[in-house]
Amino acid sequence: MSEKAAGPFTLPKLPWDEGALAPVMSARTIGLHYGKHHKTYVDKLNEFSAGTPYADMKLEEVVKASKQKGDQKIFNNAAQAWNHTFFWNCLAPGGSQPSGEIASRLEKDLGGLDAFQKAFEKAAIDCFGSGWAWLVDRGGKLEIMATSNANTPIAEGATPLLTLDVWEHAYYVDYENRRPEFAKAVIGKLLNWNWATQQLASSGQRKAA
Repeated sequence: MSEKAAGPFTLPKLPWDEGALAPVMSARTIGLHYGKHHKTYVDKLNEFSAGTPYADMKLEEVVKASKQKGDQKIFNNAAQAWNHTFFWNCLAPGGSQPSGEIASRLEKDLGGLDAFQKAFEKAAIDCFGSGWAWLVDRGGKLEIMATSNANTPIAEGATPLLTLDVWEHAYYVDYENRRPEFAKAVIGKLLNWNWATQQLASSGQRKAA
């Protein structure tokens, strides 16, 4: 599988082997999701941005600028490329547990890990149609939010810490229409709290700068 698209934007490597998240997410699901859907967003972004100022921007800058300017085709593909890269990093074989500051913040802002899991699951299940559930830091407080289609917290003034993709292509091969089962399994077994901790620390550094 080629990592690169023909243009300035590239398909980054997965942080683990395609079969590493089984049985929660099968190698076939990851192969299709990453190798087909994610790759297509990158390819389309290169196609649509060719010859425009977007081609000289970093991906996150493209997401924010295209949202502000209402360039919907650019935004949809840039945001989906960004969201998917972020999503892969939110998952880890066997998952992990929150500790330190993020554990304290979960307790303070959301009532602890169990309460977070229930609320995050609900956001994922209740998201109508295609979209994403997110744990974000906004104004120094942790929140759970959902976005529709390609929308992303980085275009809404919030810092993403974790996300769950609830487009049907994320789960239909393994779970068919059982989104609640998929959400519960991923949230309970695969979330990468080390990644979330890194994002929270980066958020604090940006505010202090």
